[in-house]
Amino acid sequence: MKKLDEMILAIDRSVLFNEEKLAFQGLKTDPFEILDITSTFRKDKALKVVRRGDAEEDQTMKQPIPYVVVTRNQGSETFLYKRLNKGNETRLHDQLSIGVGGHMNHIDISSYAWEDTLRYNMLKELDEELYFEVGTLNDIPKPRVIGLINDDKNEVGKVHIGILAVLDLPYDFKVEVRETDKLEGYWVRTDCLRDSPLFESLETWSQYAVEVI
Repeated sequence: MKKLDEMILAIDRSVLFNEEKLAFQGLKTDPFEILDITSTFRKDKALKVVRRGDAEEDQTMKQPIPYVVVTRNQGSETFLYKRLNKGNETRLHDQLSIGVGGHMNHIDISSYAWEDTLRYNMLKELDEELYFEVGTLNDIPKPRVIGLINDDKNEVGKVHIGILAVLDLPYDFKVEVRETDKLEGYWVRTDCLRDSPLFESLETWSQYAVEVI
């Protein structure tokens, strides 16, 4: 199946932001404000299953993207990776990122719960991009949501909303990228991410994330 033919989850912007009353630019970390916005995902039939290619061209919709930052040693180290030129996402080549994320897929469960769908898709993306030293992802802590990212200043950001989460791993936990031909990953000190020129080399969503990890 071609990438643009993938069926993903999206939500009407007017529903997500309550007719723009909840709209924001950049990073939002207040727990109550996050809850106001994410509660819209729980509304009956708010989330729609749509063709990815159609959603990418429709600015009346927002695609929720889990964006998980992986840390260890009580947050003192962060896993950083670089997208190599052989990757499919050409617009992100050579950019540095601390977020593992991707589009969300519908899960067929008897009783719908937004939290279940979010966790499923977070773990799916982590499993696709990274290799952990444990046997299954059920053996690692649950990612915790710490913010929302919305960037309407560029064409890509206008159709996505980031759900920023942190996965904090135990001391010296080993993590590697799976697709070594497309990604290069390594641990860095978290406090160094704010320094130049590293900070300027990060993709925009990662720059937002650095503010709060």
